[in-house]
Amino acid sequence: MSSASRPGPLLAITGFIFALLGLVLLGGGAYLMSFGGSPYYVLAGLGLLATGVLVFKGRRAAQSLLALVLLGTVVWSVIEVRFDWWQLLPRLDIWFAAAVWLLLPFVNRRLGKAPQGRDSGRVALFGSAVLTVLVGLAALFHDYHDLHGEVPAANMSARTVPDVAGVAPNDWSAYGRSGLGDRYAPAAQITPANAGKLQQAWSFHTGDIKGPNDPTEIANEVTPIKVNGMLYMCTPHNIVIALDPDTGKQIWRHDPKINRDAAGYQHMICRGVSYWDANAASAAPGKPVPDTAAMECPRRIFAPTMDATLIALNADTGGPCKSFGDNGVIGLYHGMAMKKRGFLMPTSPPAVSQHTIVMAASVTDNDSTNEPSGVIRGFDPVTGKLLWNWDAARPDETNPIGTGQTYVNNSPNSWGVSSVDEKLGMVYIPMGNETPDTWGGRRNKNGERFNSAIVALDLATGKLRWVYQTVHHDIWDMDIGGQPTLVDIDTPRGKVPSVVATTKRGDIYVIDRRDGSLVVPAPEKPVPTGNVAAGDHVSPTQPFSALTFLPERNISETDMWGTTPFDQLACRVIFRQHRYEGPFTPQTAGRGAIISPGPLGIFEWGGAAVDPVRQLLIVNPDYMGFLERLVPRAQANAKGGTGSEMGLQPQHGTPFAVEIKPFLSPLGFPCQAPPWGYVAAVDLRTMKKVWMHKNGTTRDSAPVPIALPLGVPSLGGMATTGGGVAFLSSTLDYYIRGYDVSNGKVVWKARLPAGGQATPMSYVSDKTGRQYVVVMAGGHGSLGTKMSDELVAFALPDGVAAPAAKQK
Repeated sequence: MSSASRPGPLLAITGFIFALLGLVLLGGGAYLMSFGGSPYYVLAGLGLLATGVLVFKGRRAAQSLLALVLLGTVVWSVIEVRFDWWQLLPRLDIWFAAAVWLLLPFVNRRLGKAPQGRDSGRVALFGSAVLTVLVGLAALFHDYHDLHGEVPAANMSARTVPDVAGVAPNDWSAYGRSGLGDRYAPAAQITPANAGKLQQAWSFHTGDIKGPNDPTEIANEVTPIKVNGMLYMCTPHNIVIALDPDTGKQIWRHDPKINRDAAGYQHMICRGVSYWDANAASAAPGKPVPDTAAMECPRRIFAPTMDATLIALNADTGGPCKSFGDNGVIGLYHGMAMKKRGFLMPTSPPAVSQHTIVMAASVTDNDSTNEPSGVIRGFDPVTGKLLWNWDAARPDETNPIGTGQTYVNNSPNSWGVSSVDEKLGMVYIPMGNETPDTWGGRRNKNGERFNSAIVALDLATGKLRWVYQTVHHDIWDMDIGGQPTLVDIDTPRGKVPSVVATTKRGDIYVIDRRDGSLVVPAPEKPVPTGNVAAGDHVSPTQPFSALTFLPERNISETDMWGTTPFDQLACRVIFRQHRYEGPFTPQTAGRGAIISPGPLGIFEWGGAAVDPVRQLLIVNPDYMGFLERLVPRAQANAKGGTGSEMGLQPQHGTPFAVEIKPFLSPLGFPCQAPPWGYVAAVDLRTMKKVWMHKNGTTRDSAPVPIALPLGVPSLGGMATTGGGVAFLSSTLDYYIRGYDVSNGKVVWKARLPAGGQATPMSYVSDKTGRQYVVVMAGGHGSLGTKMSDELVAFALPDGVAAPAAKQK
């Protein structure tokens, strides 16, 4: 070869890179085709490899061939995903950049001179690049994901605020504001018109930060309550703190000094505390309450602890209520046959009615078949005496357990927040599963009907009033984590007292809370039943609510995503390697399965916010799949468990351990295409979605802090207000946002110091009449968001809105 025919270093390097990329596509594409996948990558790989060879040789024909590759890719991409910008981008970005590179003058002229008037390759490549740009521009004007709509004027003009017994209009006196769990503050100072002027009013540092011995799953998920002229909250290590609602200054602090040795703890979480007022209880019908003037602690804070106790504190001073239980403490391991520390963890506040504290607790997920009972217990709020116990494994035996007796190990538990209807005398409990989650061949036969169900119990006796199961024989961890919301819904036959339950699987069940009958139909439909793990079974049908956020179609290979064609190809291979037949695909050994919705669910523990006046349900659905693989016991024993909810879970007592991990590309990005997170509203009068918008950016979750508006997951709930503004803080980017409830548009956002994986709340000051929005920005260990200890309050500047007391 003469020196004149040898490629220069620029073309040599360019040709080598093109050829190498082509070989990667060719090899990966052939592997994908072996699983029945798309042939595109093989064809594109061959084209790119040949282009690289031609570039290396300095042939102008390289431009023609690359033009063909780019043109074919554009056509293939539009066929697969239409004009969806964020789906087109990873299919076209590298090839468009390659085309631009070959068109640059200093590269183009090294490819040799074109025959007179025959520079068709450069023209074709330029045309393909222009076409790519035009397709991209067209995609910017197409939106296949958002639902744009307006809440009907009749809903928005409603003014009558339902009276909630025992809750002052300015207060937020329970986790969900009241026992109804609607997360609705009637205050109307903050409106879509002025929300943009919200500013930080104060912040408070709890001083409780993650320690070296804490588990990975440590999180600040607390929603404070405001009542008795104070703001009450708890920290991950169960320190209870009372603050001044106007300044954030600490009034008192109680540290129960729990055992903080990490051994055994799967979580370190406190979502909130509960409040009880003897004066309100004495005025309510039912059993008499002792003379409040002579009572120790007439106003009480009830707080759970991670080492399985319930403590009672004087709401005024923070001192223990020593007449309650054993010097202010009830031990929740009482009556348990399995007492290993860390396996019984009350992460959520108890449901407190006027005469009963209803206490549940989570257990360690996926460790074994021999764990503490999931029994639900009712205690006297004055003395701490056990009034009743409801164990799903023995559902008819509710009299207090006798000396020497024990509850049934491993019966179904409830780890979320329950709701209370004082008028009907019922408590509504969101049930989890009998652990382990992914293999159920040896579950308690009595308890099976209560897994992943809404259970209504009599407040006074604990007797079962009704049950509705949302998943039969749940082996997908589709339990109900969110607090059920109680709301009277306007229907053609009048107001129906209902319970609205969000679920991980995305269905929302609307049930008449008086008798358990369905308000929204949920017919049984066939689901996959083949290839079930040895010794287990699945139900041939599952209930599917007519009100659902489950995607309209199952995911497919074309839904695989990535930042480039290469990690998208990897995701396609992973998709084809795993079993997937829809949302009820059974887990398998060896090949493994895609579980979508995954164990974090479409709706998690944040539940829903309900505006009972405007009859709106406001939610923040997520869409992230997981990979799960059953591991035969012999192999699992060799590897051991991880002690967290991800990775290899031992599931001792079953034939299989389970490996659980997010469905991610090798670069760590979700394999499923965005959006991954939304905010949405449903008109409860029609049970139709009104609006739904992708929500949040990649600013704090991508390797490069670029705020791409892809719509990111959120872990925590929403709150809404009488002024028509809803709030959410729990996205993976560190913002709290306010939304106009009429159309879902963002009317305000503020940067948080860390992850806000908690549910905001709102109240009005008793002193100044100023409305506040408060959120815990403490981060979440398992999600990897930045950790902190900061509670942040926002309010309008003085003079922007009239005090709530003066509003009509």
